[in-house]
Amino acid sequence: MIGHRILSRFHEPLKAATEGTHDWLDAWDWDPGRISGALPDVEVYIGSKLGAEDARRAARLRLVHVVGAGYDGIPFDALAPGVTVATTHHHGPSIAEHVLMSALMLSRDVLTADRALRDGRWSNVAVDPGLPFGSTLRGRRVGIIGFGETGTEVARLCQAVGLGVRAVRRDPTAPVPTGLRPDWVGGDDRLPELLAESDIVVVTVPLGPATRGLIGPDELKAMGPGSLLVNVARGPVVQEEALYEALRSGTIGGAALDVWWSGPPDPPSRLPFHELSNVLMTPHNSGHTADTFAARAAEIAGNIGRLLRGEPLVNVVRGP
Repeated sequence: MIGHRILSRFHEPLKAATEGTHDWLDAWDWDPGRISGALPDVEVYIGSKLGAEDARRAARLRLVHVVGAGYDGIPFDALAPGVTVATTHHHGPSIAEHVLMSALMLSRDVLTADRALRDGRWSNVAVDPGLPFGSTLRGRRVGIIGFGETGTEVARLCQAVGLGVRAVRRDPTAPVPTGLRPDWVGGDDRLPELLAESDIVVVTVPLGPATRGLIGPDELKAMGPGSLLVNVARGPVVQEEALYEALRSGTIGGAALDVWWSGPPDPPSRLPFHELSNVLMTPHNSGHTADTFAARAAEIAGNIGRLLRGEPLVNVVRGP
């Protein structure tokens, strides 16, 4: 069963993986009752969310394959003991490009210039000497919170344009990928140091008990008034009210937010971030490129083939 809207557009490699031995259900647009009725016969569920009751109904389920790295939408406790949960990645390059784009747009105040010119006004320092100058990224410092697939890809691009890189991660002793030359990589205890010395702070950590609310008033104050925050992790890693107030008051210079505190069809936040001119808002689409999902579909298809052949799966986060 394909329960993921985007991946349903890449269904051919998935269906080819079973070589005609199984039926496939494109269920991303089904109503909940129809999904619940079909789940008892489903062996493989592909999606990012599965309700606890639906998980309990899936008596023949063997594999839940998440479409991405985050598996917080899967009710592990409701799954039968023999069910495997696997993830897929391939989003790092797409998200890293989004991070770099966001940092450039905020540093050059592209949104203000775009809005002004659409209104017929030339908003640049030659026409209006009172406007602040934009800044280049070369020679500035980026601090990356989380140094997994996304964080290391962000570091790779930032390094290429001349940014100094530092990072914190849970295991500071893990090897740094080949080709990266960060100024330093430390443990979580060095977060205050990273915040204080970074011009741009990029949040890439997964959401969990240790990271929920990680960035609050004290952390934002430590960043300083000219700093930028880019969040491509999960909204609740950053405290909502604290960030809004820091942006409104000028405690930090700006933010690019691709992740939020609620999802569609609700507004992204209960606070009016959209009224702030120093915020770049995107709808959690930093990883939504054709390249990302084609690679994910191929990897999921590979895992399904391994499952049918009785071989070990890759990217397993919960074994049978």
